[in-house]
Amino acid sequence: MAQAFWLIIAASVLMGYSINSAEAFKEEAGVIHVGGRVLCQDCTEGWNEWVHGAMPIKGCRVSITCMDDRKRVMHYGSDETDEAGDFEMTLNKSINGKTVDPKKCLVRLVSSPDPVCNIATDFASGRSGVNLKRPTVVYRGLVKHELPTFYYTTPMCDEPNISDSNMNENKY
Repeated sequence: MAQAFWLIIAASVLMGYSINSAEAFKEEAGVIHVGGRVLCQDCTEGWNEWVHGAMPIKGCRVSITCMDDRKRVMHYGSDETDEAGDFEMTLNKSINGKTVDPKKCLVRLVSSPDPVCNIATDFASGRSGVNLKRPTVVYRGLVKHELPTFYYTTPMCDEPNISDSNMNENKY
């Protein structure tokens, strides 16, 4: 009977601890991390090199823009890629007393320093931008959105814009 009593006491202490640790987690997670990679994909190579031989680009600029409920910019930030083509940006969950909604944040390619590989592609929505969705990592106060790989390509590989809007402008 005494063992059951101590077991109940131990269980209630652990239950109280787990609730307190969950509250502590909510307070620690005040920053959102966003990370990804930028590579150069050259279509002039053979198919195997094109698919598997993408090279990282150092110094590419990637930006994040977060909007508020009235569709005004509440945060803008950017980062440059490292030697491996990786970028890592952080933003506070609360800016000027307003809570940032990650679903209203857009991450996109801005520029490439590479003189040859400098045309942004829309693979993984790098050119048009990708909205943050659910975080891919939530662990001990870390909330991180890992984005799919963005790509630049050479001017020879860029698809021409053949929309109907250009054809209608030339009519008399």
